[in-house]
Amino acid sequence: MKLAICNEMFEDWKIEDVFDCASQLGYQAVEIAPFTLADDVRDISTRERSRIKKAAAESKVEIAGLHWLLVSPKGLYVNHPDDAIRQETLDYFYALIDLCADLDGEVMVIGSPQQRSVQEGWSADRTWNYAKETFSQSAAYAQDKGVTLCMEPLSDNQTNFINTPAQAVEMIQQVDNPNFRLILDVCSTANQGLDMPTEIQEFSDHLVHFHTNDNNLYLPGSGDVDYPPIIEALKAVEFDGYLSTEVFKFEPDPVTIASRSIQFLRDLIES
Repeated sequence: MKLAICNEMFEDWKIEDVFDCASQLGYQAVEIAPFTLADDVRDISTRERSRIKKAAAESKVEIAGLHWLLVSPKGLYVNHPDDAIRQETLDYFYALIDLCADLDGEVMVIGSPQQRSVQEGWSADRTWNYAKETFSQSAAYAQDKGVTLCMEPLSDNQTNFINTPAQAVEMIQQVDNPNFRLILDVCSTANQGLDMPTEIQEFSDHLVHFHTNDNNLYLPGSGDVDYPPIIEALKAVEFDGYLSTEVFKFEPDPVTIASRSIQFLRDLIES
């Protein structure tokens, strides 16, 4: 297991400073939210992409990949009934995949709850198939670029579309592409009332990425989640991807959050 940290909590930090901080704290990788680099990743020049990649290498950290994919630009939606909106979203997925590949990232997390929820009056079957079409075409493009897309089940207080690992795996099986896999998130799994060790064991064949946090939206070990069985389950299935810490509360400061998180996780992994 490799330890990573998500960058959006480092508000207003230069990305090279995030890399330096992560490296100094002992992280092996940084996971990037694209909106922290640009409102539209198509505006990130080839030179800037090379600079970011070089900065990570100089700090001796990897770029794990991307998450919070569809926060910007506005109006994106993976399963919207409007063909033009879905096409624009697909085009942006291609651009995100290009960015991830250019940065030597490995994974892209499909979360973005507000860009996938089924709205009142929409057909559940049609929106499922619209999403499957978007993901299938994106996965084919990602496969050519050496990037893996990760379907993230999110709790039903965030979205009404793909709330459980079982639902995510149903989509994964229908897309049927080796570069379309599963990510599990501790906070969402806990808030959905599911037992994370059980989910890890059941769906380990599909699991390639993992978000650590707690049911209170904060750093791992700060809430009610029983963490030791989770780490033991990951060990049991020989998970060798990133454990990437993603928090939604940024107090008191990113350095404190990142340092407490890595110490907590290291102690469990090494025990």
